[in-house]
Amino acid sequence: QVQLVESGGGLVQAGGSLRLSCAASGSIFRINAMNWYRQAPGKQRELVAVIINGGSTNYADSVKGRFIISRDNAKNTVYLQMNNLKPEDTAVYYCNQVIDARTYWGQGTQVTVSS
Repeated sequence: QVQLVESGGGLVQAGGSLRLSCAASGSIFRINAMNWYRQAPGKQRELVAVIINGGSTNYADSVKGRFIISRDNAKNTVYLQMNNLKPEDTAVYYCNQVIDARTYWGQGTQVTVSS
């Protein structure tokens, strides 16, 4: 059984920074993509950032230049460094990992950015 545990959310003022982490544990052979999604109140869940096994990354236009996704393969962990946060970044952030051809989700962590 694979579990994803997220940490690092919280309340921050506009212009501030937060770092999210998502660690996978359990029976893991290979992790392919590691992704971060977010869902704001009343909106659909959206893809924020992707990092694939080779290290290539991709970002939503709304976060390019502010967010950085990275991974530590030895720890089965993906990170999301969020800089210059804006009130519109307020959402529940979800980790998503494709592990051994199956997709797993974290429990979600709240990020609130005050103006």
